[in-house]
Amino acid sequence: MTDTPVPAHFAPRWPGAARPELPSVGTERETLGAYLDWHRATFEQKCAGLPAERLSERALPPSTLSLHGLVRHLAGAERWWFRIQFAGEDVPLLHYSDDDPGQDFDRLDGDPAEAFADWRAECERSRRITEAAPTLDATGVRRSTGEPISLRTILVHLIAEYARHNGHADLLRERLDGSVGM
Repeated sequence: MTDTPVPAHFAPRWPGAARPELPSVGTERETLGAYLDWHRATFEQKCAGLPAERLSERALPPSTLSLHGLVRHLAGAERWWFRIQFAGEDVPLLHYSDDDPGQDFDRLDGDPAEAFADWRAECERSRRITEAAPTLDATGVRRSTGEPISLRTILVHLIAEYARHNGHADLLRERLDGSVGM
């Protein structure tokens, strides 16, 4: 134990936060899964309570980022990394084509509630794929190179992806209605 005092003031909590507690100990699989689920829940919280038109608002011009675009992007990332690259499923890409690669952010047609339903379904499918894998060393195929890619690497990549986009969601939400908190 050190004599370093515990800070009296921490970052404010998000009002009504209902994220799972993060484990202080656990297996690597439990820890990585818990952190990914925590980031997923954080993203969902940052979007909660806004009407559809605000979710689609590009609040930080000239950026095309919006919360609606981020949920479309994250649904596509879940599908790409877990279903297509790791599990080898033959499913279409979401919100992407070579002719229109930015459609997750650029084309905000459709109902944000539908986008969230698609994202939740992709997250659930990713969880089932992760649970079914025998170990974190199990590999899929990186589509760009044909090289193997481990489930461990995919989990770490997705944690980083969500952490980055949760920072974007923080800024967007504060700009949209002033809400702040971790």
